[in-house]
Amino acid sequence: MDSNLKNYLEYTKKPWGKLFYKVVFQQLNKVKGFKVLDFGSGFGITAEHLAKNNEVVAIEPNSEMVRKTFCKSRYNQIIGGLQELRKFKDASFDVVLCHNVFEYAKDREEIFREFLRVIKKDGIISIIKHNHAGRIMQKVVFENNIEEAIKLLDGGNINSINLGQVAYYNLEDIKKWGEGFDFNVEKIIGIRTFWGLQNNEIKEEPSWQDKMFQIEMKVSDIKEYVDISFFNHVILRK
Repeated sequence: MDSNLKNYLEYTKKPWGKLFYKVVFQQLNKVKGFKVLDFGSGFGITAEHLAKNNEVVAIEPNSEMVRKTFCKSRYNQIIGGLQELRKFKDASFDVVLCHNVFEYAKDREEIFREFLRVIKKDGIISIIKHNHAGRIMQKVVFENNIEEAIKLLDGGNINSINLGQVAYYNLEDIKKWGEGFDFNVEKIIGIRTFWGLQNNEIKEEPSWQDKMFQIEMKVSDIKEYVDISFFNHVILRK
């Protein structure tokens, strides 16, 4: 396995990796009884979770990640990308997920427009994206890497430890990609407001995850904290 993918797999098993999914699953706790598309499904963690109560189709271009899937439930796993997405009929899904994908995708405008095509009327598109301000906070506070923080402030891009260069985008970019389609921003929620700023040693304490989950959920929909969270969870409704 590629070393970056191996590191990413190990991340998902760490307390802070588990906390990411715990927060995301709570934010998606009303997704039940739907037909769901998970685009860029990675190791299948979210697809597996949602397949307990939904009909899930997962699309992932990286076959190596699919081989390491966490799949325990029955969902339809497809290896591929945009071309596979184009095979689905209009209004095929109630919910579309795209989590930490657009930062690394070359065809993100075309992918997003396909989401708007395949989603049903009143359907939900869930996008989790890197938040520029949150990454700068982490660079300064956790990593003490002032040089890269300044690079980001000046409009530069940096690499993710696991997945390569992060190409940042914002809400206005999403709206531009979807011009001509009727959709609204229902809400923006924060993920990883605090835990990415703490020393990793404390994160191994048994009570850490429960306490951090409580505070993260309390601030996840307060704008001042959303603005500085490492990830933003953007919920769109068609």
